[in-house]
Amino acid sequence: MKIVNQNIEIDGIDKEILRALMEDARTPVLEIARKVGISGAAIHQRLRKLEKSGLIAGSKFVINPKVLGYTTMAFVGIYLDKAISNPEAVKQLQKIPEVLECHYTTGNWSIFIKILCKDNEHLMFLLNKEIQSIPGVSRTETFVSLAQQIDRQIKV
Repeated sequence: MKIVNQNIEIDGIDKEILRALMEDARTPVLEIARKVGISGAAIHQRLRKLEKSGLIAGSKFVINPKVLGYTTMAFVGIYLDKAISNPEAVKQLQKIPEVLECHYTTGNWSIFIKILCKDNEHLMFLLNKEIQSIPGVSRTETFVSLAQQIDRQIKV
C-alpha cells in the first residue's frame, strides 16, 4: 500500500527503511540495504527525500531518566485566569527543565504539561514554587503516572 499526501509518496521500501530505523536508529544503512534489497546509496537518497519532506524530523538518543534519579512522572493541567496569559505562561514553563512537554488544549485546562521529577517532594516543590507562581496561573490539577504501559510512535 502506498501512502500519499501533498508532500511525499511513501512506498513499501520507504516503510521498511522507516520501520528499521524506528526500531533502532543506529542500524547501519548497509544492513538496511541488504535487508531491503537495494543499494546503500539508494537508501541514503530515500532518507534525504523523507527528511526533506518533513516526515523524518530527526533522530535522537533516549536517556533513561531513572538512571539520573528521576522516578516521578506527572501530568499537570494548568488553569489560566485569562487566555491572553498563555504566551507568557508558556515562556515561564519553558524555563523549568523538568517540563518535558507543553500542550495548548481544549477542555478544562488551558495548558497540559508533562513533567519529570526526582520524587514526590521534588514534584511538590515544582508545583508550589515554580508552576503555581507563574503570573496568570490560577490553579493546577496533577496526575502522577504510576507506570507507562505504552510507548510508541505512529505506525508506518
